[in-house]
Amino acid sequence: MKNIIKIFPIFVCLILISSCKTLLNEDIFIDESKENIEKDSITENNQIEIRFSCGEDGISKYTDDGWVVVKEYSEEKICTWKSVPASKNCDMEKDKGCKITKPDKIGQEKIYLLER
Repeated sequence: MKNIIKIFPIFVCLILISSCKTLLNEDIFIDESKENIEKDSITENNQIEIRFSCGEDGISKYTDDGWVVVKEYSEEKICTWKSVPASKNCDMEKDKGCKITKPDKIGQEKIYLLER
């Protein structure tokens, strides 16, 4: 029993020393990830993606500033929604659970990839 009491403080010290070493390795990893984020943000400044939906168009503002359209495509998008009753007996003002929301108008969303 006396031998175990003598070994216990040494065992605790070894655990503390080994845990401090792993903390130092984690700090180095965090510093490297910060550098990667800064490099990615520098390259992103030369490319942007602009979206115009439901008949809006403002691409000329960007092309006048020196941006060049690299890629252009469009997707279908819901512009407005409407609420309808789920059944004939449904009162939408009193019972919110019987209200169904459906798409009202469907339009096009234009997506532009611009580059300087």
